Amino acid sequence: MSCKVAFIGAGSIGFTRSLLRDILSVPHFNDMDISFTDIDSGHLEKVTKLCQRDIDNNGLTISIQSTTNRREALKDAAYVIVMVRAGGLEAFQTDIDIPLKYGVDQCVGDTLSAGGIMYGQRGIPAMLDFCRDIREVAAPDCLMLNYANPMAMLTWAANHYGGVRAIGLCHGVQHGHQQIADVLHAAKEEIDIICAGINHQTWYIQVKHNGKDRTGDLLEAFEAHPEYKDTEKVRIDMLRRFGYFSTESNGHLSEYVPWYRKRPAEIKEWIDDSSWIHGETGGYLRVCIEGRNWFETDYPNWLNEPAFRYEEQERSEEHASYILEALETGQVYRGHFNVVNNGVIANLPDDAVIEAPGWVDRHGVNMPLVGNLPLGCAAVCNQSISVQRLAVEAAVHGDDMLLKQAMMMDPLTGAVCSPPEIWQMTEEMLAAQEAWLPQYGEAVKNARKSLQSSEMLPTNECNRGAARANVKTVEEMKHQPEAATKNASEADKS
Repeated sequence: MSCKVAFIGAGSIGFTRSLLRDILSVPHFNDMDISFTDIDSGHLEKVTKLCQRDIDNNGLTISIQSTTNRREALKDAAYVIVMVRAGGLEAFQTDIDIPLKYGVDQCVGDTLSAGGIMYGQRGIPAMLDFCRDIREVAAPDCLMLNYANPMAMLTWAANHYGGVRAIGLCHGVQHGHQQIADVLHAAKEEIDIICAGINHQTWYIQVKHNGKDRTGDLLEAFEAHPEYKDTEKVRIDMLRRFGYFSTESNGHLSEYVPWYRKRPAEIKEWIDDSSWIHGETGGYLRVCIEGRNWFETDYPNWLNEPAFRYEEQERSEEHASYILEALETGQVYRGHFNVVNNGVIANLPDDAVIEAPGWVDRHGVNMPLVGNLPLGCAAVCNQSISVQRLAVEAAVHGDDMLLKQAMMMDPLTGAVCSPPEIWQMTEEMLAAQEAWLPQYGEAVKNARKSLQSSEMLPTNECNRGAARANVKTVEEMKHQPEAATKNASEADKS
């Protein structure tokens, strides 16, 4: 066998299947050893059946090792792909709903803001458990490819505290690259980019079309685009004021900075309701709930649909398969990766996890020096990095004081809430998420005591947010089954 790849969180509805197709589209990997593990045995069984059906229909003899025993799945693995959602949708619901009572209106809540910070508190202990098992039973020098959010925090914890080589992978740079090509009326392959920053706040600091620098043309081009001028208002405004286009979607970006979601009456001026990703309140939570419900109902039909074809032209833009191919075969690959900075971006801290261009071949992952980010872009990133550092240290040590300080330093939370409100909100979230926060045992007890004995600050229990949509029922989704299946295939990305 060429090598072994283990998937943690393999019950992810569509993401596991897509990544496996990418990897097994490479002929070199046609005799690869594959293992799946997840704590949800039901979803794990369903996804395994789908993937094994795909393998069999492509004429491969690989038999997936599928188990809820993580250490068994990780044994001798050369690569581990992580795509978990710690706490599942139950915890995710509290990430959105509790802050909303305090006026913190999030679209996604998986990277920064109150929801992203708490997501990190759940994910980091799990990540450190993964790292322990990798150190003890995986192949020597095993490489972790992390797709789980909050990307920077989890990759930070794995590298600094987990003792495992970990690279964070995301697709935001590729998506923004395509948008830039669209507004410049060019093919994507004609556009050369240098994109650098931190995950979900990465900046296209150089854009060239056929060798000509077009970085300064992007504002006018985006403002004139018939679709993006309406769906990317926050990103265009950031481009206008900072001079560089940012990777993440309108809804994502709007919750990482303090300016666009702090006044409920103004939020709709900055978002578009044609898709959740443009800024809908709790939009990602909604589509994840819909995706889970549809998958569980419609699963028998998925088994009757044509199998995925393992062909080069079917590979997605996700980095994982290309990194594995480069490391195992020497085929050179250029992408954008999340790694510990160590001087790659000169005006961001060395210990931070940054996202920047890198090259991969059989000698490893190589990160050229980017130099300084433009000063304003660096300032935006540095504020987020301060939150990330506090949140990582809080999660590793179970320190609720650092956790509350991370919440205070968070740009959107700090723009909306007073310090006493932040204290109370954090205690509410600790109490609600006790089941997934083993490191906060004493802090949770104290939080419960405080919430019961103190005079509670008033909150708005009825706040639905500035732009919240109702979760579609399965019956409603049946009217558009293709859209529901597409959503279920994409919405489980951690």
